[in-house]
Amino acid sequence: MKIYAIGDLHLSSFSPKPMDIFGAHWDGHWERIKKSWQSLVSENDVILLPGDLSWAMRLDEAKADLKEICAMPGKKVLLKGNHDFWWGSLAQVNALLSGSAFALQNNCFQFGEYMIAGTRGWLFPTNRQYKPETDEKIYVREAARLELSLSCARSKAPDAALIGMIHYPPSDSEGSPTLFTDLFEKYGARHVVYGHLHSAYISGALSGNIRGVDYSLVSCDAIGFSPVMLNV
Repeated sequence: MKIYAIGDLHLSSFSPKPMDIFGAHWDGHWERIKKSWQSLVSENDVILLPGDLSWAMRLDEAKADLKEICAMPGKKVLLKGNHDFWWGSLAQVNALLSGSAFALQNNCFQFGEYMIAGTRGWLFPTNRQYKPETDEKIYVREAARLELSLSCARSKAPDAALIGMIHYPPSDSEGSPTLFTDLFEKYGARHVVYGHLHSAYISGALSGNIRGVDYSLVSCDAIGFSPVMLNV
């Protein structure tokens, strides 16, 4: 069993959105991802999808996109991103997923020797866009949700290899301590994948080993629109 990851699929079956407005490299991005995904990932593998799955605004509008994802090879772990406005309650999302797709929200999942845990995340205090009056409450709440998921993982399998998922970057490019990085370190995460960043922001993204945790940006345009295998 191998672990792959790719984020920010930005599907739009209900109301097609031409992604090449974000650059010619986005042209036909889903067809390219599918081709690569199908050639790399087996049914026994796990693929992590850290957010921004669909441009849909409502759950019923996201059905076709979720069906596309569920039909792909491997065991899929889905996480909510900042653009996933369609994401309702966990029960509502689960009702649209097949047996090989799992929604990560205040819970955790075990696949063999690996445990998967995570949350959407939010802006952190060293981010230039962070405003304490509007962001602090959400930042603290997302950290609490991350701890729920991480504690779930450790209670189920204390010695398993722990892999974290988060949509927003958990820290700046220097790996400055945040509530998110503190928790990944506290619970012994081996690897953390995240998305959200595109275009010029890719080059300055958090990457590599920070205080014992390996971090990888896996937004699809950052990794050439092909799932990457994690070295875990």
